[in-house]
Amino acid sequence: MNQNFSTVEWAKGANIYEVNIRQYTAEGTFSAFAKHLPRLKAMGVEILWLMPITPISQKVRQGNLGSYYACSSYTSINPEFGTLKDFKNLVNESHRLGFKIIIDWVANHTGWDHQWTFENASWYVKDSSGSFTDINGWHDVIDLDFSVVPMRNAMIKAMQYWVKECDIDGFRCDMAHLVPLGFWVNARKECELIKPLFWLAECDVPAYHQAFDASYAWNWMHLSEKLSRQEASLNDIRNCLHNYSQYPNQAIKLFFTSNHDENSWNGTELEKYGILAKAWSVFSATWNGLPLIYSGQEIPNKKRLAFFDKDEIDWSKPLEMESFYTTLLHVGRTNKAISLGETFILPSNNDDALFSFMRKSENDCILVILNLSNKSRLKIQVSHAWLDGLFENVFSGLQYQFKPGEEFELQAGEYFLYKKVNLS
Repeated sequence: MNQNFSTVEWAKGANIYEVNIRQYTAEGTFSAFAKHLPRLKAMGVEILWLMPITPISQKVRQGNLGSYYACSSYTSINPEFGTLKDFKNLVNESHRLGFKIIIDWVANHTGWDHQWTFENASWYVKDSSGSFTDINGWHDVIDLDFSVVPMRNAMIKAMQYWVKECDIDGFRCDMAHLVPLGFWVNARKECELIKPLFWLAECDVPAYHQAFDASYAWNWMHLSEKLSRQEASLNDIRNCLHNYSQYPNQAIKLFFTSNHDENSWNGTELEKYGILAKAWSVFSATWNGLPLIYSGQEIPNKKRLAFFDKDEIDWSKPLEMESFYTTLLHVGRTNKAISLGETFILPSNNDDALFSFMRKSENDCILVILNLSNKSRLKIQVSHAWLDGLFENVFSGLQYQFKPGEEFELQAGEYFLYKKVNLS
């Protein structure tokens, strides 16, 4: 983290829930989503990330409703979702309940009929024939030219608008690495003249922590998927996590088993991970970083949501995973070993299948053992000195008196999460 910026206290050790307003309810509006806030509060959610709330371009639109990431204005509300007043009401109610709200910011490109295409066509990258273009193969958007200073200033002014007008708490910045780092540094400086904010970058580039608090653990997620297909090893994942540990001090990584892109294009977490889905969720919530949950994972939603059309999440089913996530988010919020602890990876004779670690901060201590394979009856002996005292299985509530040398046996895809019981 750049010494000029510091992470807001409320984001440290927090969790994020990604909200897909379009698909969340039949209405697909801010007001309809707001009815879910008490449930999400009870589940332990702290930061709500709303996918882009800006209007969507009509020109070169994909599907019936188009991509949220092809905007036609940076300072207007998507009329499908409601009005500016509806959005302000959602922010206010979220704040009243104790949530923080961050919005998705798409700086690299706009839709083809963004207001700037008519007012300031020189602000865009052009191809050899002088036409708008996109260099990444997304045919419904066109790239902005970040060498143009007036455009950069207008972009920052637009970001400030949402902070001043709606009192949002931060930004999740789409494809952040496609935009010059210097822009993000300036944007943060200018926006934080209004209030301290939380900044999340959709990228896996260490240098971007000069501007951002948190960045995606994309490399980890891709390796975890490959592990399920037996195309990568747990050693690859350990190496990746070691690389993350070498990031600048205070840099935060975001861990997740699903998000809007993964769900729509690569499959649900159940498709990608099978019986390992819950174990990887336990990892995401207990490793050093921030965990992300995507809309509907608490059901679990078992379908790929259409990206460019209406494809409503079915909330009529029992929320079979809600208690699972409630348990994970609660222990993450209340246990200092998760929010602040040092981490020790435990060795075993099954290091190709078991991933185990302990974390400790002051009197708080957790033990995590994950069987990330389809092999059963795998054993691990935990000889670490931290394993000494009364521990509770956070999912069952059962308590055990542990001492160094305890042996554990796991079935395929099984996970154990124990926290030390502080008797004082």
